[in-house]
Amino acid sequence: MRGLIAGFLSLLILASMPVPTWATRLESTDLVSTNAVLRWINLYRKHPDPAGVPTAMRAVSRLGALNDPEHAGVYAGFLAGVLAKNPRQAENIVARTLSMREEDRWIVIRAIAYSDLPNWQAMLRHFEPRLQRYDELSKRYTSGKMARLAQFSVPPTPSGLERMRKQLHLDKLFGKKPERVVLKPNPEVLDTLWGYYFATGDYGPVMHIIALLPLSKDHNDADRLTVGSMAKYTLASNAMHDQKLLAMLKASRKARGESKATVAVLNDVIDAAETVDTARIRKEALATIDELRSKGPAFKRNVSWWGFLGESAIAGGCLAAATAGMIALGIPCVVGGAASSAAVNFWNNSP
Repeated sequence: MRGLIAGFLSLLILASMPVPTWATRLESTDLVSTNAVLRWINLYRKHPDPAGVPTAMRAVSRLGALNDPEHAGVYAGFLAGVLAKNPRQAENIVARTLSMREEDRWIVIRAIAYSDLPNWQAMLRHFEPRLQRYDELSKRYTSGKMARLAQFSVPPTPSGLERMRKQLHLDKLFGKKPERVVLKPNPEVLDTLWGYYFATGDYGPVMHIIALLPLSKDHNDADRLTVGSMAKYTLASNAMHDQKLLAMLKASRKARGESKATVAVLNDVIDAAETVDTARIRKEALATIDELRSKGPAFKRNVSWWGFLGESAIAGGCLAAATAGMIALGIPCVVGGAASSAAVNFWNNSP
């Protein structure tokens, strides 16, 4: 919840503050607070100023805004977007940005990797001597062990069997399926996508944020529901002040291949932006999240969910657990016969 509030605050500052007029050359004295930096970031896509970006990034470092990476996504995404839009100036921008505090230079590594420039790996190697403190982070990006922004993907809704496997800890017994390296949705990644949009004004990051909208209807997973609700609320809040963004949302609504679930939520976002009714979306989102946290996932509350599993599936799982000596699972089983009511009771009382 702390990350949710922090993400909302950063993006609301950007959406609601008036656009200031800056001198041609940005000075560090212009950026006396994180709010001032965010104002400048909000202006940037309308009046790009690549030469001023290192000054802004050094300012957020000086102000301590990069101390917690979970709350610095907007800055990482912004710098990545600037590098992507200015490939010829990218090395110069990075070189000047690196005069920030050494402990904050992780953001430069992330921005280079997230920029997806053709030479991003070579750029990381070039600046390696100045990034030694985070050498392991750099290696993980270049080796493909850590996901980049280009690898962002929204996982599909888990099936009933997958939920059962996770809830009953069956991975310990049968082994975990190998997963490809992807950047999964979370509040930090959502902030990063917004930062990239503020730097570029491009549709790409907006498209990814739109892809998160169906998660605002996921009443079975608190993390998915939270990030989906954040995506919905921040889209409406920013589109209310950004006509270009609102036009993008309307165009996306008519695009081929967009699911009915996405279009339904997108219609709500557009309506809220046009009627200045984002308060409704915020209240609905917080109420839904609170309900999920207090009552638990919807599928736990719906006993009929177990019907499709079949009695043999439950009995088979019990038998396999007993054979492996996994008494710690604590499943109230009847080996050789189903115990559906007992399994449901275990599910409803599990954390």
